[in-house]
Amino acid sequence: MSKAKAVDWRKAAPAPIVFISGPEEFLAGRAIRAIRTQLKEADASLEIHELEAADYNAGTLLNLTSPSLFAEPRLVIIRGAEKCSDDFIEDGIAYLESPTADTTLIIRHNSSSVRGKKLVEAIRENAHAHEIACAEIKKDADRQAFVLGEFAAADRKITNAAARALLDAFADDTAELAAACSQLLLDSADSITDEIVDRYYGGRVETNAFKVADAALAGRAAEALSLLRHALATGADPVPLVAALSMKLRQMAKIFGNRSASAASLGMAPWQLDRARKDLAGWSDDGLANTIEAIAAADAAAKGAERDPVYSLEKLVQLISRKGIAESK
Repeated sequence: MSKAKAVDWRKAAPAPIVFISGPEEFLAGRAIRAIRTQLKEADASLEIHELEAADYNAGTLLNLTSPSLFAEPRLVIIRGAEKCSDDFIEDGIAYLESPTADTTLIIRHNSSSVRGKKLVEAIRENAHAHEIACAEIKKDADRQAFVLGEFAAADRKITNAAARALLDAFADDTAELAAACSQLLLDSADSITDEIVDRYYGGRVETNAFKVADAALAGRAAEALSLLRHALATGADPVPLVAALSMKLRQMAKIFGNRSASAASLGMAPWQLDRARKDLAGWSDDGLANTIEAIAAADAAAKGAERDPVYSLEKLVQLISRKGIAESK
């Protein structure tokens, strides 16, 4: 069992050795900034040194952490440990045996390779170390958990509808999603509702591809086309728009023949499963198959197969609004 203390990224704090692992750079950045801020607030004379593990030369860590004449506290941040030099592995293991007082050493490893495995194992066996695991925020369930965690950490409430509205508005960028949460936390309401989210980010939500999909799935073709054209007119790219529509249809296809499946077994959040079940009302096997074929065609068009990708995208939206039934001649 690891002797290093496992610490949540939201509770990152100074320690003799802080090992930040995992692929999610946004979370890692938040943890590093939190530690730096805490150290700086504790002592304004903090010395900060940053370097890349791939460029590390023997003896550098000893030089950076050796006690100074005036005993200023130090923060040493070493990034890219997954690409570290042999010298860093050797010096890092030696440093673990006797960390310097008043020094915080942060080692960032994105876990994409086994490079430095011996050092990683030594860190995890060190009782002075903290490990902050930064798992990738990839699935919608992960993103929802992130949003709920942001409000829980601030001891604030957000409704499920508001959380869904935020996820729809900021579908691809965790940093933007976090910034939106921070903005909403400044609102004085006891609980953040979807009406409040709409007040702050309504323009963005309305032009989001998920809003286009929702209107089309509800059979409101004119509204869906209007939202789509507004999104394109304000700079949205057809590729992510097609991707968002595709995600909605994939979720529906997942449960078409297995409506009793659990959300966990399908890799979906419970609210997504409920929504997909509702969206499937009135759809046939042929209609779903026709739409999936149209999505493939629209995706190819958006990526350069046709001169006018917007035309294919509009046809796709119209087809979705007809539940996949081809337009009668």
